[in-house]
Amino acid sequence: MTPADQTEPSATGAPPALSIIALDDDADFRQYIAELLEREGHDVRVASTPDELFAAVEDRMPDVVLLDMKMGAHSGDDVLRTIRERWEKLCVIVVTGYPSLETMRETFKRDVFDYIAKPFSIDDLRASLAQAAAAFDLGASPQDRLRHELGRQIRLTRAQRDWTLRDLSEASSVSVSQLSSIERGAHLPSLESFLAIAAALDARPSDWLREAGF
Repeated sequence: MTPADQTEPSATGAPPALSIIALDDDADFRQYIAELLEREGHDVRVASTPDELFAAVEDRMPDVVLLDMKMGAHSGDDVLRTIRERWEKLCVIVVTGYPSLETMRETFKRDVFDYIAKPFSIDDLRASLAQAAAAFDLGASPQDRLRHELGRQIRLTRAQRDWTLRDLSEASSVSVSQLSSIERGAHLPSLESFLAIAAALDARPSDWLREAGF
């Protein structure tokens, strides 16, 4: 089963260009979705098996995974479980020709962003991708993503220690105004400030970078 044949882009609601990997055991659907999303301006890779998907993600982190839940010998549930174990924050949109309320409940428990039933229109898919891009700040430049994610990680780590910005400033020798700007994602810290903040919070800089996809 393939999506409804509506492939002309609309003038509104278009998501930014995204890096997308689609996992589906149907060769016709893989070709269809690749051609469709490429016409929309996205960077698209396809996988026919879970191992191909995992290898593709390891090679280059995508913005979004489109995941088929019913693949004959392979279980979409198992794939989703592995994704959550290895890439906790990776945006996953389920695309399936066999929708059910029970499957939807189970997938959303594992932080699936959206659930699209085949056949679907390009407007359905475009809207889901646009919403994902807004929710996950996708399609931004690597530097933008790094800036926002580092700010978020520093803010979360500081909150876990129940520290104020002034507490962190005194421990790191980075000014309160600089820390506030960094945590808001307005500016990237210098390397010296980054290491000083991590040391003050007893955090591993590599963990923060990994969370940002670097």
